[in-house]
This record gives sequence, C-alpha cells and structure tokens, in this order.
Amino acid sequence: MLLLLAAVLVYLGVSAWRSFRDPYTLVLSYAYTVDDSLEATGFLVREERVLASPGGIVDLLPEEGEKVSRGETVALLYQNDSGLARKEELQSLTMEKEQLQYALERTQSGGDSSQLSQQVIDAIVALRSSVSTGDLTRLEDETLLLKSLVYKRDFTFNGGEEDGDAAAAIQSSIDAVDAQIAALSAQAAQDTSRLTAGQAGVFSGQTDGYESLLTPALLETITPGQLDRQRPQPDAGAVGKLVTDATWYFVCAMGEEEAGRLIEGRTVTVRFSRDWSGEVDMKVERVGETPENGRVAVVLSSDRYLSETTLLRKQTVELVFDSQTGIRVPTQAVRVEERTVTDPETEEEKQELVTGVYVLVGQQAEFKPVTILAQLEDFALVKSADGSDGKKALRAGDEVILSSVELFDGKVITQS
Repeated sequence: MLLLLAAVLVYLGVSAWRSFRDPYTLVLSYAYTVDDSLEATGFLVREERVLASPGGIVDLLPEEGEKVSRGETVALLYQNDSGLARKEELQSLTMEKEQLQYALERTQSGGDSSQLSQQVIDAIVALRSSVSTGDLTRLEDETLLLKSLVYKRDFTFNGGEEDGDAAAAIQSSIDAVDAQIAALSAQAAQDTSRLTAGQAGVFSGQTDGYESLLTPALLETITPGQLDRQRPQPDAGAVGKLVTDATWYFVCAMGEEEAGRLIEGRTVTVRFSRDWSGEVDMKVERVGETPENGRVAVVLSSDRYLSETTLLRKQTVELVFDSQTGIRVPTQAVRVEERTVTDPETEEEKQELVTGVYVLVGQQAEFKPVTILAQLEDFALVKSADGSDGKKALRAGDEVILSSVELFDGKVITQS
C-alpha cells in the first residue's frame, strides 16, 4: 500500500510540474444542451377508483399499467394457502399440456427417431446462441422446440421405437394431465372467488390514500394551502385501483414570478427523472390568480404515458421552457480577435472583430470562428459561425487550446 501511495504521489507531482511548464492545455469539445428550466414539486392526479377485497389471499392478474375492460377479472381471492398452491399447480400442468401437445404435433409430422439425440443437441446449441447474443426474439419458439424434442425422445426410446408408439404415449400423457387439470379446477371452484372491474380503465396494484383526496374536480379550485394540507388516508382493504380517465394532471405550488412564465392553454415540457425517466409535453390548464404567501397553484395535464406513470404520486420535475444544443468549450478558450474578412457580396476585405477558439489541427493552432449561444460561468455553448467553410467549422470532438501565451494561425504546438 505504501508503494502504491508513493507511485500515485509521484504521478500527481509530475503532472503538476508539467502543467506549470507547459503553457498549452488541450480540452476536448463536445456536444451539449443547455436548458432554460425551473424545478417544481407537486402531485400527479388522476380519476381513480379503489378496488377493495372482502378478505382472503389476493392474487392480482393484470400487470401494472395494463388496460382492463369492464367485467374483466383483476384478482383471484383464495380462502387459504392451499388455494394459491393449487393455482400454481394448475399453471404448471397447463404449461406441461402445451409442451406435450407441441411434442405430439412434431411427432405426427414425421421424423427419424435415430436423429433425435442430434436434434436435441442442435436445439440446445441454438437456444444457447440466442441467449449469449441477446437475441430473444425467438426464445419462446426455441424453448418449446427443445422441450418437445426432449419429450419425443423420452417417449420414443422409453415407450417404443416407432413414431406411432411415441405419439400414443404422448397422447396418453395429455389425457392424464387433462384429468388432473379438471380435478384441480373443480376443487378451485369451491374456495376461489373473483374480483372484477366495474368499469374499463388502467390497472395499478398500488394505492396510497390520495385517490379520494386529490381528484380532477378539486383541481379547479385548489390553492397552495390546500395542497400543503393534504394528508393521505390509506385504505387497509384496498388491493389496487383503476384509473378510469386517460387524462392525468400534475399540480404544484409555484412562486408568482415563476408561474408568470406559464400561459394557460399553451404547453410546456415536463421532465421526470426520479422514479420514472421521461419527458411529457403538458398543457397548462390553470394558473391560480389569487396568491398565498407569494405562491399560486399551477395545474398541467396530459393524455400520454398514463400506463408508465401509474405508480407516481409526489414528484419533483423540471419545467423546460427552451433548450439550446451546441458545442461546449471552456470560457477561457473563447477569444475575440481582429481579423480580415471578405464580404461575400462585394468581395471587399475589411477588418472585423471575430469571436472564435483555437483548435489543434495536426501540430498547429488554427482559429475557428464561433457564435456564442449561451454563456455560463465555467463554459460557453457555441456553434460554428455562419459562413464558416468545412475546414474552418468547429465540430464536437475538436481539441480546443487553452493558452497563457499568444496564439496565431499556424503556430506549432509542442507539448512535453
């Protein structure tokens, strides 16, 4: 450890010494985006209906954010643990039946039983290849093929050498699985009930108690004070909820000056980055007219990405008013020099002050004119100046020169 520490200190010392000796520093320029935005914390509001369970073990069926229709089963309710175990066994038997039926179809289509072992190996190789390359588009088909070949091989070599014997054995197994499924289904009917959707909507398996407090109707008159006083009241019997309207809202309290940048009826880009990453163009529904302690309520709406945002409630977001994309360079690299330029119309030469940066091209410095898009404390966002030809155009990836000494076009840059 002492030797490693000594090596690091020597390296840092040498680097510092070179930086004092070398008047030139190269910085890589790169594409960058500067946003004109402000931060806001608020709540997502939807038209929501809580789904309550009468009791028992709940098995939710839809995925989070999945659309369900009216009357569709959203949960199975079991009286005890045996009902849930029976359901898992039924799923396993159903899958086994599908595999047996697939194997039967492959068997009846013909094939040389002597080649089954090689076919099994080929199927394993194909499946492994798909997984290793990350190509999962045919994963289900390849898996079913492998399982069917395994079943066929087992029935062929253990139940008879002819395809007819293998097909009969597979059909016998299918009949046995059908009998087990029928028996378990009859038992399940006695201790399993269903929870259905009373209306169509988007399903969510999470409730937080805000469903009855924050509603779209409340947003028409809500104030910053009311928003601050909201206290959720979770429902102990809730097993999920349905979002019954495609339009959802974001409500927050903002300072008067900040809210003044929003105009009702127009749109603003809202950037989520904490629990969900995405940008949504939302309509400004309402900007409160009566401030409370210098704040007003702001309501935004959207009908996009509902299924992706069902789990979100209190969020801190960015309201993006404008974005500029250009090339980021250090502020100290930007220079203003008097240079000779040619008027494109009259072809007359004249002296003008030109803003630009010096870039390392080969081993020489070259001045490239730029237009400043945004000036920040540590860096400038620039683009190649209008009229710059391909050779003189600044591009992302160019090495910009920072220098404490005089620079000019063609100056040889040597670094130690």
